[in-house]
Amino acid sequence: MTTSARSADDLRLIHDLMPAAEKLVDRHISSSKEWFPHLYVPWSKGRDFEQDEEWDPGEFPLPDAVRDALFVNLLTEDNLPYYFHTIDNIFGPGVWGEWIRRWTAEEQRHSIVIRDYLTVTRALDPVELERGRMAQVSGAVVPEPTTPEDTLVYVALQELATRVSHRNTGKLIGDPVGYEVMARVAADENLHYLFYRDVVSEALAMDPSAVVVAGRGSTTSPPGPPPSPGPASTTSPSTTTRCWCRWCCATGSWRRSRASRPKPRRPAPGW
Repeated sequence: MTTSARSADDLRLIHDLMPAAEKLVDRHISSSKEWFPHLYVPWSKGRDFEQDEEWDPGEFPLPDAVRDALFVNLLTEDNLPYYFHTIDNIFGPGVWGEWIRRWTAEEQRHSIVIRDYLTVTRALDPVELERGRMAQVSGAVVPEPTTPEDTLVYVALQELATRVSHRNTGKLIGDPVGYEVMARVAADENLHYLFYRDVVSEALAMDPSAVVVAGRGSTTSPPGPPPSPGPASTTSPSTTTRCWCRWCCATGSWRRSRASRPKPRRPAPGW
């Protein structure tokens, strides 16, 4: 991770977007719903894990693709400190700082509720999940956009992608409680997407060329081989938009069966 110096043009755009950002922050706060992760978790289904107990996937049967989607979705949420750093580094204080702090507080609920649900229901191996989190957060690997236009376009697409992925994954869990967890998270992501989408629209009116170039860069396939296509691709709850967790692309875990997947490791550089 690096700290980017902002150019005069960057600072001008950030300043010119502030009135729109202020209105959009107010709209977001008035539209968002207060909710509490603990009310979505089926605590009565839980029991203690013994010290040497092996996780049994048979306790919560799921297709491998759905387990992998839950795994990747949660690691994406776990990487929150670096998302905050990246966006705060570009936009700075004022209304932007107010938004980024609010956005961060809401995003943190996502990892809380998803992890609690997965642990209580034993839908995922908690040891593998924790090793994945340690590797992901220790790696500090995230995209590093260098301009406000790049950042805004990217996060708008990313929020849309996470909304789609969380909601589609929830539909495939086969558990009404799990569906509600993922739908609740997806609803938050949709509001975040609407904020960034509308800021991008304002930026497009101010500097159309820069925003179009940023959009093209954010939708171009990243370098390096993507996960290979396979039978699961027809039902995969993931999207083709690159993810900020990088776990799926770095390890290829999306297409691997659980039997062949190695222990989590530090994500490799590159997508």
